Amino acid sequence: MDDGIVIGEGVVLDARPASFATRMLGSALDIAVQGAVLLVLLWLATGSVAVGGEDIAPALLVSVLVLVMVVVPTTVETLTRGRSLGKLATGIRVVRDDGGPVRVRHAFIRALVGVGELWLTFGTVALVASLTNTKGKRIGDMLAGTYAIRIRGGRSTVAVVYMPRPLAGWAASADMRRLPDGLALAVRQFLARGQRMNETSRVRMGQDLAGRVEKLVAPGPPPGTPPETFLMAVLAERRSREWAAAQRARSVAAEQAETVRTLPYGIPDPAR
Repeated sequence: MDDGIVIGEGVVLDARPASFATRMLGSALDIAVQGAVLLVLLWLATGSVAVGGEDIAPALLVSVLVLVMVVVPTTVETLTRGRSLGKLATGIRVVRDDGGPVRVRHAFIRALVGVGELWLTFGTVALVASLTNTKGKRIGDMLAGTYAIRIRGGRSTVAVVYMPRPLAGWAASADMRRLPDGLALAVRQFLARGQRMNETSRVRMGQDLAGRVEKLVAPGPPPGTPPETFLMAVLAERRSREWAAAQRARSVAAEQAETVRTLPYGIPDPAR
């Protein structure tokens, strides 16, 4: 399953690494931007040296290099969840090996190792490592536990929620008030990406989620109900009840607003 992302639940998703050419183009754009920033800061540092004296030149130079090569890329990748300017332009994203978003630690390791494999060796070390790795990882990715995937042009992962007809009567009378929002979100995400999952993992996760949801729904679904059908029915009924509750709350709020606007003791409202 080297071509997939294994998420925290142990599910293999059909998301392949970005191509070599795309990764190289994204890295080249990032380095070009960083190089331009470096030149501007070095020009500004030259003026500071002229004012403060040559004694501060070494410390100022090191500070500028650390800022551009480590601090800036770490900050950008952390805040954008793995999408620097070059990666945004090429439609790729850096993710963890388990498919999750990169954190400060991952971005810092990538940037720190990148000083050697990208800047000091002019990218040759990163090039060789990427060519010899099945996921196109450079050394920084290997140490950080990350790699780049292509996200542009992907299929929609929005689940279309509907009520299965055989379960409509059961769902209308079932108690689902205890279903937590987090579990409902996990079910929705599972249904959205079910077609992209490894079949064995899909069945296993569907059964696991159905078991967790069934403990919070009374009575349980009719015997023999497929897990995904059961989960779809629960989501559809939950959505209908939330919509109905929102409509009732809106009606009550409108009545209260009308009461507040009305003058007391039968005094005519001049605005009417």
